[in-house]
Amino acid sequence: MAESNEAFGDSEAKGFTEEQEALVLRSWNAMKKDATALGLKFFLRIFEIAPSASRLFSFLRDSDVPLENNPKLKIHAMSVFVMTCESAAQLRKAGKVTVRETTLKKLGATHFKSGVVNEHFEVTRFALLDTIKEAVPDMWSPKMKTAWAEAYDQLVAAIKQEMKPLPSA
Repeated sequence: MAESNEAFGDSEAKGFTEEQEALVLRSWNAMKKDATALGLKFFLRIFEIAPSASRLFSFLRDSDVPLENNPKLKIHAMSVFVMTCESAAQLRKAGKVTVRETTLKKLGATHFKSGVVNEHFEVTRFALLDTIKEAVPDMWSPKMKTAWAEAYDQLVAAIKQEMKPLPSA
């Protein structure tokens, strides 16, 4: 019995339990159909908490379009939200963060180049949890919050490992 998580041999997903996986999957399945709107809500929440964060995005720096109407932000927000949720949903089954290695390297390099620091990840974590809480209020619980926080933290740890310039081709 004591071998539950050790049996996977991969410490990266250590601590992400079957119960947490079930909570993440159930809530993600309920949110999937609204991923575009929720992704935008997630990013608008980030910018509400940290208005200066919009300067980290090249496509927002010189834009006069209100954030909620910016087509590039809508696309980016949806893809980030979906990638984050899909990664969380597959965490336990895969035994580690499941984003293609090339994507992970690119994410790390982009975050490095943009000057992303720990505080940005903290704001994003808060905004993500807040967005999920609003999206599935009837399901939300302290255990669900912990499950999503753990999944997010593991994704961030994987991104941070790759936060360096991409090698020149």
